[in-house]
Amino acid sequence: MIDRLRQMAIFSKTIDHGSFRGAARELRVSPSVVSHHISQLEEHLGVALIYRTTRKLSLTLEGERLLAATHKMLEAVEGELLDLSSSAADPSGELRLTAPSVLSQSGFTDQLAGFSTLYPKVRLTVDFSDLRRDLIADGFDMAIRMSATRLRNSATTLNLFTARRTLVASTVYLSGRKAVDQPKDVTDWDWVSLSPSQDNTFRNGRETLTINPKAKLHTNDAQALYRLARAGAGLALVPNYLATQDITEGRVRCVLPDWEPTPVNVFASWPANAPKKGLTRLMLNHLKETSPT
Repeated sequence: MIDRLRQMAIFSKTIDHGSFRGAARELRVSPSVVSHHISQLEEHLGVALIYRTTRKLSLTLEGERLLAATHKMLEAVEGELLDLSSSAADPSGELRLTAPSVLSQSGFTDQLAGFSTLYPKVRLTVDFSDLRRDLIADGFDMAIRMSATRLRNSATTLNLFTARRTLVASTVYLSGRKAVDQPKDVTDWDWVSLSPSQDNTFRNGRETLTINPKAKLHTNDAQALYRLARAGAGLALVPNYLATQDITEGRVRCVLPDWEPTPVNVFASWPANAPKKGLTRLMLNHLKETSPT
C-alpha cells in the first residue's frame, strides 16, 4: 500500500508540473525513476493513465479520475500536517498578496480580516490592483485571480469560489424603456463593457444564449464599470455584491432577472517553490474553509 501511495503522489506531481523532468526536480530523483513509478502504477491498475508524446503529457479518462482522487488525498494529508505544525508553533512572518481591486468590495475582505485575527503575528500586506502583478518579479507570495473559466486545481493553483453576476442599469436609464425578456432584446441598448473582454453568456435553466452587444464605453476597472452604469451610461454586467445595496434602495435595477450571466471564477495562484508548511498554505486553507460559496 505504501508503494502505491508513493506512486500516486509521483503521478500527481508529474501532471501538476507537466513533465517527468519537472516532477523529478521537485522530488529530487531522476526522470527515469518518475517514469518507472508511473509505469508500475499503470501495470498494477491495468490501465493507461498518461498518453506520452515527445512534446507533452496528456491524461486518459482513467488518469483524470485518479488525479482528482489523488489531489484530494494529498490535500487532506498536507492539511493535517499543517494543523499539527500550526498547533506546535504560533505562525509569524510576512505574507504578501495581490488581488483584483473589485474584490475589495466583496466578502474576500472578511476572509482576510478573519485570517489576521486568527494569526496576529503574521504581517499581511494586500495589493488590490487591476494591474496583473507578476508573482515573482513583484515579490508576492500569492495572487488572487478572476477568470471566466474554471481552471483545474494544480500544484500552483486552487479554485476558491465563484462570483455571481447580474446585468444592471440605472433606474434613470431604464425610465420609459419597454420591458424585455430575452438577452437579444438588449443587444442594441447602450452598454458599458469591461476590457479587454467579458463573457456575455446567459442561462435561464432551459436555454443558454450568448450575445455580442456593441459597447459604446469600455473600461478596465470593474468598479468603474459599475459606477458608470449606476450613473446612467447604460447596461453593465457586474458582480452581484457591487449592486445589491443600490438595487435595494432603487438606484439601479436588474435587467433580465430571469436570466443569469455566467459567473466569474476566483482562484489562487502561488509560486511552485512556496514552502508546503508555510504561510501561503496557511492562507490557502483559511480561504478554502471560509469560502463564501
